[in-house]
Amino acid sequence: QVQVVESGGGLVQPGGSLRLSCAASGNSASTYAMGWYRQAPGKQRELVARITNGGTTDYADSVKGRFTISRDNAKNTAYLQMNSLKPEDTAVYYCNVPYFIDAFRQAMSWGQGTQVTVSS
Repeated sequence: QVQVVESGGGLVQPGGSLRLSCAASGNSASTYAMGWYRQAPGKQRELVARITNGGTTDYADSVKGRFTISRDNAKNTAYLQMNSLKPEDTAVYYCNVPYFIDAFRQAMSWGQGTQVTVSS
């Protein structure tokens, strides 16, 4: 089992920056990637950014060039640096950590979510 805790959300003006953190604990040695998703009111949850243990990254088109995902493998922590924030970035952001249960099964853990509000 892997536990996930996010932090770093808040209220920011358009054009501002925030950094989110996601810490994985428990059987974190079985994880192979960490990612951020977001869900705005009335919309489906969507992938924002993802990073593998090897450092390969993937971003939603809407955040490319503005958001950067990184990770500290020693701390089992991923970060999402969000710059040039727009009102449409307002959402609850969730950290997602997929992991291996054994050689044949996978599962994923979700954090509780952190609110990001971009407003003047």
